[in-house]
Amino acid sequence: MKFRLSACLTAMMALACAGGASAETIAVNADNTWHAFDVDELLSASGGLDWISIEDGSTLSFTFTTVTDTLLTIVDAGFAGDRFNVFNNGVLLGQTSVPVQTASSVGLNFDAALATGNYSFATYLLSAGTHTITGTLSQSWLDEYGMPLNATVGALRVSPVPLPGALLLLLSGTGALGFMRRRKVAVAV
Repeated sequence: MKFRLSACLTAMMALACAGGASAETIAVNADNTWHAFDVDELLSASGGLDWISIEDGSTLSFTFTTVTDTLLTIVDAGFAGDRFNVFNNGVLLGQTSVPVQTASSVGLNFDAALATGNYSFATYLLSAGTHTITGTLSQSWLDEYGMPLNATVGALRVSPVPLPGALLLLLSGTGALGFMRRRKVAVAV
């Protein structure tokens, strides 16, 4: 009887907390700007491991529409050892890379986290269209007792895909300028 009452109370509390869960959608542009998110099962309005806003614990989703292909980059910056599931319009894109387990943290310096290689990251090529990106923590940094922290900070950014023709044009123009400069110096001698 005691067990049933306890289980019933636990289920009622879970339903009450889930009913109060809120969501926030952030509009992003394909401009290489980092957009931070947090994960903290204790602060999350849902009580889960979804990406949240640290201000109120609401679940975060990031949305954007593009007319060309874009690159989506996700990186962890909390303690190295976290890994994310990444979803696009509710469909799993994949997981970020397998991280190194270390107690180091770069705070909110997402470029540094990406550059070190110790932090979990992923880059996805997305086709033109409307995208809503969400995520969950799939692996957490473990403390010295092997217990998961289940709290971290990460970020995503959306970048335009460099056009091969534009890059070729830039390189050929730079090469032509170098050739002309070299030729001018040779003629003057």
